[in-house]
Amino acid sequence: MSDRIKDVRVVLASQSPRRADVLRQLGIVPEVRPADVDEAYEEGETPREHVERLARSKAGTVFAHEGDALVVGGDTVVVHAGNVLVKPADEAAAVEMLVDLSGSRHQVLSGIALAWSGGVVGSVAMTTVRMRRYDRDMAEAYVATGEPMDKAGGYGIQGLGAALVDSIDGDYYAVVGFPVVAFLELLADSGFRYAFGAITPNLLE
Repeated sequence: MSDRIKDVRVVLASQSPRRADVLRQLGIVPEVRPADVDEAYEEGETPREHVERLARSKAGTVFAHEGDALVVGGDTVVVHAGNVLVKPADEAAAVEMLVDLSGSRHQVLSGIALAWSGGVVGSVAMTTVRMRRYDRDMAEAYVATGEPMDKAGGYGIQGLGAALVDSIDGDYYAVVGFPVVAFLELLADSGFRYAFGAITPNLLE
C-alpha cells in the first residue's frame, strides 16, 4: 500500500472569522495570517477589479513569508444602486443603510485568490441579493443586536440578518465572504485536488 499523499498546508490571508469558518466547514483547518495591505481604491478601478486585486495582493503578500504553503486571500464588497457599501460607521449609518436596502436588490462581489509556488491566481464571484421589504423599526431592532457593525452592507446573511433576506441568485457563500464554487474551480485549475477535508496536489495532472 502506497503512502498517503501529503496534504497541502493552507494559510488564510485574512482575519475574517467568516472566511475561516467556511474553510473549516469544508474540513480544512487553515493557519490564519492576516495580510497588511492598503485597501484603498486605485484611480478608475471598478469594484470587481478592486476585490480581485486585493484578494491577489493579500494572498501574494502572505505567501512571501509562507513559501511552503497554499495561501488563500479574499475580499468582498457590496454594491447597491451603483454605490459601494462599506461597513457602517455607527448605528445611525447602519440603520440608514438597511432602510435603503429594504425591498431592493444589490450585488455582492467576492474576490478569491490562491498564491503558491506556481504563482498567484484569482477570480470574482457575483451574487445578487434581494432583501425583504421591512420597516425602520425592524432595521433599528437588528442594528441593536450589534451584528451589522463589522459587515459591509450592514448585515450578515449567515446570522440574524438572514431574516432580512428574501432570495439570492448565485453562491450563498460569496455573500458570507468566501465563494466556495470559485475557490474549488481555482484549486482544480491550479493543479490541486479538494478531497473533502484536505487539499492535495493532483498527481494526475
